[in-house]
Amino acid sequence: MQNVDAVNSDFIEKEPKMNYLTNGFTLKSWLLTKDHKRIAIMYLITVSAFFLIGGLYAATIRLELLTPQSDLLESGTYNKVFTQHGIIMVFLFLIPVIPAILGNFLLPIMIGAKDLALPRINLLSLYIYWIGGALIMYALMQGGVDTGWTFYTPYSTTFSNTYVMATGLGIFINGFSSILTGLNFIVTVHTMRAPGMTWFRLPLFVWANYATSLVMILGTPVVAITVLLLALERIGKVGIFDPAIGGDPILFQHLFWFYSHPAVYIMILPGMGIISELISNFSRKKIFGYEFIAFSSIAIAVFGFLVWGHHMFVSGQSIYAGLVFSFLTMVVAIPSAIKMFNWSATLYKGSISYDTPMLYAIGFMGLFLVGGLTGLFLGSMGLTVHLTDTYFIVAHFHYVMVGGQVLAYLGGLHYWWSKMTGKLYSEFWGKISAMLIFVGFNLTFFPQFILGYQGMPRRYASYAEELQVLNIFSTAGASVLGLGMILPLVYLTHSLIFGKNASSNPWMLPGLEWRVPSPPPTENFESTPIVTWEAYDFSDENGLDLEEARRRHLATIV
Repeated sequence: MQNVDAVNSDFIEKEPKMNYLTNGFTLKSWLLTKDHKRIAIMYLITVSAFFLIGGLYAATIRLELLTPQSDLLESGTYNKVFTQHGIIMVFLFLIPVIPAILGNFLLPIMIGAKDLALPRINLLSLYIYWIGGALIMYALMQGGVDTGWTFYTPYSTTFSNTYVMATGLGIFINGFSSILTGLNFIVTVHTMRAPGMTWFRLPLFVWANYATSLVMILGTPVVAITVLLLALERIGKVGIFDPAIGGDPILFQHLFWFYSHPAVYIMILPGMGIISELISNFSRKKIFGYEFIAFSSIAIAVFGFLVWGHHMFVSGQSIYAGLVFSFLTMVVAIPSAIKMFNWSATLYKGSISYDTPMLYAIGFMGLFLVGGLTGLFLGSMGLTVHLTDTYFIVAHFHYVMVGGQVLAYLGGLHYWWSKMTGKLYSEFWGKISAMLIFVGFNLTFFPQFILGYQGMPRRYASYAEELQVLNIFSTAGASVLGLGMILPLVYLTHSLIFGKNASSNPWMLPGLEWRVPSPPPTENFESTPIVTWEAYDFSDENGLDLEEARRRHLATIV
């Protein structure tokens, strides 16, 4: 590999006068842009707003559960609150957050392209996301929906008089945003890689987004059709899911979970791609088993379509079907385990630096390990009968989604923040925030494993008095977690105004994204780069001490 500074000089003969942020300041220049980086920033603002709203609903849930009685919210209102928390967090935050923000911003730069292959389609996907999100928020402001985020029938077709159809329409429209984003990523990776950027020189973050895109394209139409059938039954009284008019409610569960279990991998696979980047780059070692990690992402995407039935062990499905789904659930754990083992092997004897992104990566490994292992508990047919619809499920889901996806996203956001904005944030506050989130998360959700095993059902506003102590611990942890989540909003925003300017390569790392200015110019590269080095190559043929250079740079960060 060439010396990093030398490669920088190849692509940056002079600092460009204009970057993507300064290339037009009017609202029109942003709303009509085809620049993937600006589109990513608009996604960042919108998704963050939805995350804040979903977080407020979560805080309301925890306040209600401080006491055994339903004394803060009525039961019907509580149903709406937890439903709206789930809908916003799943459909408006977790599914789009990494592909739409970090994937949009970085994927073209990481493969040496000037933009995504279909820039107009990329902008359209943002508009569709806004329209779908606006419909969902309209439904919530008009009175909300109380069916649970899974919209199980016949409750969603017959018994609920809330805004089910407006919410379903918003989710239906939002699905097209995911499909278009996935299509764009696949076409870009196939057609726009720089000369020399072979498949096995692709960053693992690109591999993860490629696998995610396959799931988006193949899985999202299924939930779209399911929502349409739900509307047809609710409006036209056609017997599809409702047994009262000749329908089959189990069919709804099959269709919903055929999409929604792969949707878990839409959420977590891009996060795994980020962790691969962080583990390698902050241990200063070539990733252990690059090919295995790359293909494990594809394997997770494929096997994810085969395990939906493990959500339905208590639905009355055939015991033989249950045995097959239980076996496949154990199999799908293998590619995830490959990633965990390979990340651990990469850390072994590495020159590890515990910067903020690395703290998030280590936190991810610990929390995702707990989430993954408890998923195997739920894949066991006998044990899941006891645990279904308890807080054990809630804890498991949040260990995977919040402990996994959100920590990975925050790690990636901190890692590439200087590239996206050209500014440096406070490492001190970054580390404080990472530790608060880790501690607060465990204090919030680990007690819920115990609560669930003791039989506390989810989605109830009241519970037995003997379970109050653990619920108080959980609410106290949520307070710490909330503080940890708010801190990045404060110090990252502060860095935009008062932060020091970042160099093109503040972490002193290989990779094409570190060889363009911070923030990048509109066209990314003045000339098309030619890739002659292997992925994650930290060799130092020109004598540059990358570690010492990085230390000197980080010493300037307040």
